[in-house]
Amino acid sequence: MAKTIRIGTRASMLALAQANWIKSRIEAQYPQCTVELVKIVTKGDKIVDVPLAKVGGKGLFVKEIEEALLRREVDIAVHSMKDVPAELPDGLHIGIITQREKPFDAFLATRYQSLDQLPAQATVGTSSLRRKSQLARLRPDLKIEDLRGNLDTRLRKLDEGLYDAIILAAAGLNRLDLFHRATFCFTPEEMLPAVAQGAVGIELRREDEELLQMLSFMDHRETTLAVHAERSYLHRLEGGCQVPLAGFATLNGQTLTIDGLIASVDGDRVVQSQRSGPATEAKTIGLELAEEMLANGGREILEEVYGTSIK
Repeated sequence: MAKTIRIGTRASMLALAQANWIKSRIEAQYPQCTVELVKIVTKGDKIVDVPLAKVGGKGLFVKEIEEALLRREVDIAVHSMKDVPAELPDGLHIGIITQREKPFDAFLATRYQSLDQLPAQATVGTSSLRRKSQLARLRPDLKIEDLRGNLDTRLRKLDEGLYDAIILAAAGLNRLDLFHRATFCFTPEEMLPAVAQGAVGIELRREDEELLQMLSFMDHRETTLAVHAERSYLHRLEGGCQVPLAGFATLNGQTLTIDGLIASVDGDRVVQSQRSGPATEAKTIGLELAEEMLANGGREILEEVYGTSIK
């Protein structure tokens, strides 16, 4: 059994909160282990004044951490699963997915209690094309502007009056004990979440089977199946932060249902669909949903955004 486990993590408040949560769970399960956090700065952390969609590329918040894993500078990496690309480097895998936090998007404002209360031309901040697109459908009269920075930076910009409202992931607020700042959460019908939003994953080297077995007590079956369906869907759509793309799976007994959305950047064109099946076939269900949505108009939207054809 490993005596010391080094966790690779980003240095943001939320990333550290998640890494420390995993650290505390390992220490509680294995009191004889020493668990250390290794803070790593990623490309996404360095570029804070440009919308993510314009930065391009995949793995903006994980690549440097994965490189540290491959160099054996850390033993595991803790990620927000919505930041993890559908394809991983050779030799690495997501071995553990913990129980999902609130997967929905939260509305925050200092003077308004709901989206409906916002006056016309109110300014709403969000860094996500997915949120922008769906928000434009709900309230086309609003001014939607980019909002980058760590969670504390975004809250400060709201408090300083730079925005009338902002939209953030409820999971992050909850993990930082800041959920009281939200006035409400959007339903999936109003704003479908990002793929794997609210889920935390542990990435490790495939060869480290003993370490995987050691940490398997943290794996949550329902979350893992849902995330597998969502990431299979994402992989087929070649998804990244450059396109408004959403996917959310739920389990009801042994039945898994996944909803998907592909939208144009302005929200004018939207393809939505749903697929259900046995939970044991989660990846297949996600793939079938993606194929259906590509055939129903999603391919044209994605090819326009990516500037390349999709098979």
